[in-house]
Amino acid sequence: MPRLIGIAASPGVAIGKVHPIDRRRARVPRYHIGADEVPAELERLDHAIRDSVEQLQAIRESLGEGEQGKILDAHRMMADDPTVLDEARSLVRDELLNAEWAVRRTFREMSEKLGNDGYLAERRADLDEVSDRIIHNLVGEAPAMQLEQPPQDAILVAYELPTAEAAILLAGGRVRGLVTDFGSKTSHTAILARALEVPAVVGAGQASEICRAGDLIALDGNTGEVLISPNPEEVLRFEAARAEAKVREAALLEERDLPAVTLDGRRVGLWANIEFPEEVPSVLAHGGEGVGLYRTEFLYLNREELPSEEEHFKAYASILRQMGDRPVIIRTLDLGGDKLPIGHRSHEPNPALGLRAIRFTLRHPQLFRTQVRAMWRASTLGRLRIMLPMVAAVGELREAKAQIQAIRTELVREGVHVAERVPVGIMLETPAAALAADRLARECDFFSIGTNDLIQYSLAIDRANRDVAYLYRPLHLGVLRMVQSAVEGARQAGIEISMCGEMAGDPAYSLVLLALGLDVLSMNPADIPAVKRVMRAAELRDARELLEAAMCFSSVDEIERFVVEQMRKRFPQLIAEVRDGAERTPATADPLSDVQLKAGS
Repeated sequence: MPRLIGIAASPGVAIGKVHPIDRRRARVPRYHIGADEVPAELERLDHAIRDSVEQLQAIRESLGEGEQGKILDAHRMMADDPTVLDEARSLVRDELLNAEWAVRRTFREMSEKLGNDGYLAERRADLDEVSDRIIHNLVGEAPAMQLEQPPQDAILVAYELPTAEAAILLAGGRVRGLVTDFGSKTSHTAILARALEVPAVVGAGQASEICRAGDLIALDGNTGEVLISPNPEEVLRFEAARAEAKVREAALLEERDLPAVTLDGRRVGLWANIEFPEEVPSVLAHGGEGVGLYRTEFLYLNREELPSEEEHFKAYASILRQMGDRPVIIRTLDLGGDKLPIGHRSHEPNPALGLRAIRFTLRHPQLFRTQVRAMWRASTLGRLRIMLPMVAAVGELREAKAQIQAIRTELVREGVHVAERVPVGIMLETPAAALAADRLARECDFFSIGTNDLIQYSLAIDRANRDVAYLYRPLHLGVLRMVQSAVEGARQAGIEISMCGEMAGDPAYSLVLLALGLDVLSMNPADIPAVKRVMRAAELRDARELLEAAMCFSSVDEIERFVVEQMRKRFPQLIAEVRDGAERTPATADPLSDVQLKAGS
């Protein structure tokens, strides 16, 4: 019974029969053509491009609205991008290369510009998929839209699954789960699986080599565990986990419309972090009371051209309208370092400490202006708030606020109807900001602690570095004191303070955060019900006693052991399931979890 541990990419437990997908890279014949053959070769290339665009358009139309459709739109634009394809045509004309070779070389050179590290390296897969499709059409191989549909309740197993094929296979409702050898949590295939609520484990190593068609396979998309040909006892374990999860989820959702109020009357807002407007229904379905973080950089990635003001406006307007009278915090772009649009390459030796977030924004005011204009235009459609990422100094905050107000004045002169005022807040993501919170609080309307970066910078560790990822510990005494400092600064100025990093969505930490004095916790929508259950069963007095006792310890191991043991006593099923899953998942499985899915909180 082989057991694999991969990356938990889409939550849920699935058991079924293996349906292998053997989709290898397109073969690329390489040869030179004669000068008299150039016109025919260019015609052959143009025909393959037209076929590729039409195929992608047909797939996209079959998917309807949603993030999966947007991803296919991006692929279709790549396949029809004249700046890229003119280069391939030049290679045919000038170097007398055959069309397949010209396409592969052109896309390979473009891919190499993205580098090998960070978020953009994952976008190389998109370029590979588009070039493969054109080459498949050139050599006459079957396009993805002619894939054989899997049997009902199948588990797809593949080395990797291109986005277009994933969209076709997963959207049909026949697939129970997905396992791939290669991939990451921020790949488009993983995003599609989550959007379509298909349990998935990616980066599982040799699954496609070990599995055979029809083999029984079980996967846990919450922990990354995959069992091939499990014995009856293991099948029972997975089936029990799946049944318990459904029962637990149903029970938790019974409290969806109730507030997160402790037994002694302390209320905490439970909001959601999102990347796409299509996630708003999930926010509401899980009882989210607001959007605590909308990560706008996803509008910029996976594309060559910058998003227009109108694209920004449509996304913001969609979220605000869907959320009604609930607050929506839109973070200005957190670009820079390894998160840049295609064609904008960073050469910084240490991107995490380089030109990113508010620094990048202030260096590129036109990008900021486009985004903020769209925010002001959408400001009358709901309860909009603007949040600035990675502010470490009062000067940065003042400069950004001045630009925001100047853009409002500009729109009013143009006759555009905008809100009288929009609250402007900042993310506290550096030790400097946490320690200077009392001064920063005088200059803004709210705080949000981004623990993903605050922990990284406080503990001097690079979360993407496999050698030190194990040191990333939210309950480190220094981190807790940073949060205390930030809360104290907010209290002195009378402003609201929230937390939107991954720490906020872990129920094992809920009482600690309650005791620290956070007003709002913002997390993935699916995490809201469990955190709400903890809050509604707790007392603020008890939480404070727990925190006081925990902070008497010196080492992070002691603090974490004490907190988890105490939480397990109070919430045995809830906390045991979450912590055991975390212990089984490799610490380095998803080093960039705050960039996609949970991008850069």
